[in-house]
Amino acid sequence: MVTYTPPGWPAGVHPPGSEDFESTAVGWLLDVVPPDYRLHGVLRRYPVALAAMARYHSRACVEGARQGYRTARTELAGTLPPHAIDTVLAAYRKEGARLAATARAVGLIERALRGEVFTPKMSPTTTAQPRTAQPRTAEPGTAEPGTAEPGTAQPRTAEPGTAEPGTAQPQTARPQEANPRTAKAAAPKAAAPKMGDPEDGQPAARAGTARTGARAGTAVRPRAERQRTARQREAT
Repeated sequence: MVTYTPPGWPAGVHPPGSEDFESTAVGWLLDVVPPDYRLHGVLRRYPVALAAMARYHSRACVEGARQGYRTARTELAGTLPPHAIDTVLAAYRKEGARLAATARAVGLIERALRGEVFTPKMSPTTTAQPRTAQPRTAEPGTAEPGTAEPGTAQPRTAEPGTAEPGTAQPQTARPQEANPRTAKAAAPKAAAPKMGDPEDGQPAARAGTARTGARAGTAVRPRAERQRTARQREAT
């Protein structure tokens, strides 16, 4: 029967549940604790107690190595040369990693002595495939959300007399009806004919005499007609 051993299981210790598991575990734990622990027969009769003592001892060793690493440079400054201090720090790092691994292995053995059964962790058989986004096609007459439907903007024509909002409609001046009262004031006054100068004003003088003659003729004719009618009445 093949028994599963978790990662970090110490070498030389048989798998949990096997025939020689307990004896090999006790021998390995006695190597972890100080040598004087072998003098106590109770630890051999009860391996769980030995595992608990080994757990505390291994954790204390890890904590001591960390504390010594943090204070080594200040404590050894002036006593050791700088290159020797660097070598001490390297030793702390190496032994600290070994002590941490030992502390984890002690924890696994203690759990197995207490009856815990280790089972391998199931890895997922199916891997999540990346999802590819498929292009969506919009149905005729509907627009996709967030996308503007292609189209051509039709020019809007404003009705007569109305202007679209935001656009200034050109204004055309309407012909104003002539007001008889205001027409005279608005109409430009005709310049009165000027009397011509003696040198170049002969046409102007002739026009003036023609106008006065016409006025005189219109005034004489009615008088002559009235005199004729008066004579005819006296004759009768």
